[in-house]
Amino acid sequence: MRRPWSAPAAWDFVTALLASPGLAVLAPTHRHADVASEVILELPHLAGNLLHDARTAILMREHGVRRICTRDTDFNQFMSWKSSIRFDPSFRA
Repeated sequence: MRRPWSAPAAWDFVTALLASPGLAVLAPTHRHADVASEVILELPHLAGNLLHDARTAILMREHGVRRICTRDTDFNQFMSWKSSIRFDPSFRA
């Protein structure tokens, strides 16, 4: 297993991402509470570490983002949403 990046190296990567013209940072909109409520009703078992993934998935649904490239298998449970999020199994980090 590869070692995780140090905090400075990780921040350098984030800084480079933030400078990318193709990047949009997703922020809650006026619909956030309604979308969050839908998700919580659909997935009432959410707790612990899944809450962070749920927040990410909620923001994605809110903004119409339908694809995520991740190795985090916890996101698989969000695939059954009406506005399905498509996962790319060929993605390699």
